[in-house]
Amino acid sequence: MNEQSRGLREPEDDDDPLDLPRRRRFGGGVMGGAARRRLKSLSFNRIFPNVLTLLALCAGLTAIRYGFNGQWDRAAAAVVLAAMLDGVDGRVARMLRGTTKFGAELDSLADAISFGVAPALLMYLWVMHDAGSLGWAVCLLHAVCCVLRLARFNTMIDVELPAWAHNYFTGVPSPGGAGIAILPLIAWLHAGNEVFMSPVVVGAFLLTSSILMISQVPVYSGKRMRLKPQWVIPMMGFIAAIAAFLVTDPWLTLSLIGGAYLLLVPVSYWSFRRLKRNAEAAPPPAPAV
Repeated sequence: MNEQSRGLREPEDDDDPLDLPRRRRFGGGVMGGAARRRLKSLSFNRIFPNVLTLLALCAGLTAIRYGFNGQWDRAAAAVVLAAMLDGVDGRVARMLRGTTKFGAELDSLADAISFGVAPALLMYLWVMHDAGSLGWAVCLLHAVCCVLRLARFNTMIDVELPAWAHNYFTGVPSPGGAGIAILPLIAWLHAGNEVFMSPVVVGAFLLTSSILMISQVPVYSGKRMRLKPQWVIPMMGFIAAIAAFLVTDPWLTLSLIGGAYLLLVPVSYWSFRRLKRNAEAAPPPAPAV
């Protein structure tokens, strides 16, 4: 009796008896092989935004290393670079239509380290260690509030919002909170004034960033900002001017940007309230026939 009459055949890739978990995961058989082939041929559009997220994570971790070495200017620059990359990766993913659930989870985990853990450790190594246990508690609060803010953001992704509310964050986003937390360091790098090295001043900024991240204060996001055609050229010139000032005097420019962002919080709040009042005062839409 030959092998054909006994029903024996050569083993195929899907028939590996040692690959039971993989067969269960993809359903086994022909469909399992097709699923694996699809996963092996991911498009670059789906990978590139994740690469930017990993670069932001590496920048945040590098800021911690510079903090341990006392290289405060490089540490602050690394946090700023992480914030810039974080602001780009989501927009690139939407432009390339490469948004995935994996990318969203990776972005949240990277933000927790780059904008929660890294600024907290950086501020503790710079000044807050002089305040002892209280200084560590304030730094710890910033990291915890950043994680809580990210967890709340993930739970609100599928929440339906009115059209006028889509351009606002609930609370300050984690990159903005990190910028507020390290703003005394940036101001000190520019001015060299010892008042910015006071644990009281640094602690006040850490408390401010912590409260704003977990608050319900609406903050303008700019994700759906639209410019009229006559404003495109002036906006490009404004961005070019900021880039030029970042090259010539980066710490003064970053200090001004940080101060302007703090002023943006109350402006966003009143703008949100005005839009909400207008929406509530508007007559309800006519029922569809």
